[in-house]
Amino acid sequence: MIRLGVIGTGRIAARFMQDIELVPEIQAVCIYNPHIGSAKRFAGTYQVGLASDDWEQFLSEVDAVYIASPHETHVSYAQKALQKQKHVLCEKPMAFSRTEAEDLFAIAKEKRLVLMEAIKTAYCPGFNGLLETAGSGVIGTVRDVEACFTRLTDPAGRERTDPVYGGSVIEYGTYVLLPMVKIFGGNPKDVQFQSIKDEKGVDLFTKINLFYEQGFGLGKTGVGVKSEGELIISGTKGYIYVKAPWWMTKEFEVRFEDPGKKEIHTYEYERSGLQYELQAFVKEIQAHKKEYEAKEHMSIAIAGVMEKFFEVKVSKGTERV
Repeated sequence: MIRLGVIGTGRIAARFMQDIELVPEIQAVCIYNPHIGSAKRFAGTYQVGLASDDWEQFLSEVDAVYIASPHETHVSYAQKALQKQKHVLCEKPMAFSRTEAEDLFAIAKEKRLVLMEAIKTAYCPGFNGLLETAGSGVIGTVRDVEACFTRLTDPAGRERTDPVYGGSVIEYGTYVLLPMVKIFGGNPKDVQFQSIKDEKGVDLFTKINLFYEQGFGLGKTGVGVKSEGELIISGTKGYIYVKAPWWMTKEFEVRFEDPGKKEIHTYEYERSGLQYELQAFVKEIQAHKKEYEAKEHMSIAIAGVMEKFFEVKVSKGTERV
């Protein structure tokens, strides 16, 4: 049994705790929050035996950690946990620059640990079936990937009030970048952003344009503008369409010029889907796999785009802290 420590007690951690029971090989044994009251309340709600605000005590109780703390703390917690010989599953975005991500993976490799970014979609059966279909040649050469993820969030919530770590790109950019990075790779020729911002500088809606040698990527994210959460992968022979919410991939269609010709692919998808990333995390730990290349490439590429977004924010007057 892998003893898991949970860092953070917010919404995503709560959803994670509801799905962890689907993975019997791992058990949450300790909750960490620098505010002990929050840690104790969370531990009581989910019947976890230990709660702590002492970092060293917390790490002494666990084999691995799941980081679900505020965005700006991810890199620090991941680095400190890896240095203490703990496997790490870190919520997105794991890092805000390519260098930060590369440094974390370098530590994991040196210490022979598993480091994964918790992008649930990347590990669910339907999305992986989608990637296999896109790469099979059935729609020809892929030339365009368009993905959208928007939610109308609480104007008083973190997503709408933090001008640095709030906003739609930080919140949902990892998701929309995922299919582009998986299909086209992590080295676009150019990246451009078009944002609608509020008076605090929070991006309410952003279009992320990626330009590759072989095609284009368009990601749309929103916390104050609502749109259709679909994914379209366009090729020279046809296209793949995934209806909203595409990031919970249960079904997709392969469509062609002839509207009467269509393939429908369906897959299981249980609960919130967080168990898929956890299953992959457990499998790597148990097998002692050191094949980091695919996940490392994915996370570093996404962090690189996040870095460019911060550069644009700084150049337009919104300072990063």
